[in-house]
Amino acid sequence: MNIFNDIPEQIPEEITDILVNSNRVRIERIVSKSHKSEPNFWYDQTENEWVIVLKGTAKLKFKLDNKILHLTEGDFVNIKAHEKHQVEWTSAEVIWLAVFYL
Repeated sequence: MNIFNDIPEQIPEEITDILVNSNRVRIERIVSKSHKSEPNFWYDQTENEWVIVLKGTAKLKFKLDNKILHLTEGDFVNIKAHEKHQVEWTSAEVIWLAVFYL
């Protein structure tokens, strides 16, 4: 399997593929194509999330301090459980690798 393979040209919503799943960790490939969160939607996850941009660029916004984080290829961030955030913007194609853990 290759993380960059099997990506459709057009996708109406982000694609999430679970690559590894256990009781304590889940690893996902997420593909975005100019997708972003709805204006009033905030992710509020029960797990910690470490995420890296493998391809493309994106902006994440954090609710607590209104901070916007601009991520380019190779940039990663650790998001603590219940740290409310949203996807502010993504380029034409973004491939993320997300690790969710307790």
